[in-house]
Amino acid sequence: MIKIAITGACGKMGRAITKLALEDADIEIAGFIEMKGHPMIGETHDLMGGRPPVITDDAGRAMHGADVIVDFTEAKASLECFKIASEKGIAGVIGTTGLKDEDMRSIQGARGARAVVSPNMSIGMNILFDLARRVSSLVGDAYDAEIVELHHRWKKDAPSGSALKIKDAVLAGQSGRQWIEVFGREGIIGEREKDEIGIMSIRGGDIVGEHTLYFAGIGERLELSHKAWSRDNFARGALIAAKWLVKQPAGVYSMKDVLGL
Repeated sequence: MIKIAITGACGKMGRAITKLALEDADIEIAGFIEMKGHPMIGETHDLMGGRPPVITDDAGRAMHGADVIVDFTEAKASLECFKIASEKGIAGVIGTTGLKDEDMRSIQGARGARAVVSPNMSIGMNILFDLARRVSSLVGDAYDAEIVELHHRWKKDAPSGSALKIKDAVLAGQSGRQWIEVFGREGIIGEREKDEIGIMSIRGGDIVGEHTLYFAGIGERLELSHKAWSRDNFARGALIAAKWLVKQPAGVYSMKDVLGL
């Protein structure tokens, strides 16, 4: 059995992770972390039926006895929690989006750290990342690559971390090409440049997450799509990653490593 601490415990992802963890006989919840000032600080999580642990804003306290932290919060909070966890020898599963290159360097530079970092923990989505690279290498520059992503109105970053990862996969499939990255289009912009890759972001309602990669050729179009209706698939992937990570040596991994892609 592994023990996990869940950050952002009362948020949408925190609740999804808690629910699935309680259904998993191989997982025990060691602690819940929320931001300072949250009204649930000092209370038990409503999904726990009155059982401990209580929700705290003291990350170190919540991590006591934990093997892994599972974090789907925001970049700054994720880095702070990961720093505390790595100093305690606790592994980290980080599904936070919006991490910058310097954030990843900080995670990778933590001595002895063990982490799985992915902007999308969904098994299906990670298969899409792998397919994006493979198809890109097959079609080459004969097809135009465009990405469209849709998310709920409350999402704070754009493009989504998953859309950027799809973009990186396409670029990796044609590594020698001088790509031009375009984020949205407006006005009289002229014809599309041959080496453009476009990323468009749509926000509205309660859309959990949809991503489509288009390879548009002359006379045909190939579409690779992933649509999520529930956050449970992200939570499920995170728990799979946590179980996998505790058996690994120090290092920073991706869901590609977890799934053996």
